[in-house]
Parts: sequence; C-alpha cells; structure tokens
Amino acid sequence: MVIGSCIAVFRAEWVGSLKEKRMVVKSLTEKTRHKFNVSVAEVDTQDTHQICTIGFACVSNESRHADSMVGNILDFMEKNTEAELISAQTELISL
Repeated sequence: MVIGSCIAVFRAEWVGSLKEKRMVVKSLTEKTRHKFNVSVAEVDTQDTHQICTIGFACVSNESRHADSMVGNILDFMEKNTEAELISAQTELISL
C-alpha cells in the first residue's frame, strides 16, 4: 500500500475576509473531492485571510500511480482557482 499526500499553499490576494476565504477553500476542496475521490481539507492558516493551506491524501497499490495522482490533483487545483499556488510539499509513504 502506498499513501500519497500533499500540503499545498495558495495565495489569494483579493480575499478581504474569512468568509470570502471559506468560499474559495470550500469550492476548491469540494471540486477536488468530487473529481478524484480523495481526502482533502484546509489544514493550516485558518485565520489568515489571503493564505489557504490545503492538504490531501490518496491511497494506491503502486508508488508511480500515487505520485501521478498527486501531480494530477495539484494541476487540477491550480486550474480551478484564481489563487496562486506558492508551495507544495508531497510525500509518498510505502507500507
């Protein structure tokens, strides 16, 4: 079993309130969850208006497949939000 995980940090400079940020995060996490059937959530910086830290994880039987899924999910997230991806930390764990 291989677990692919990622913490992606996005900057949304136009966001002026936590309510606006929640709308951005909710939209992105729901679209990602629906398309890829992965676990996804905001994992840090909940009180910072313009920074969104989103984590997701997938499970596979091959490391190549898990790595490919993580890359595809990151590409999807970048294309489906106006926020700028500023960093991404990925990890593959083989059990």
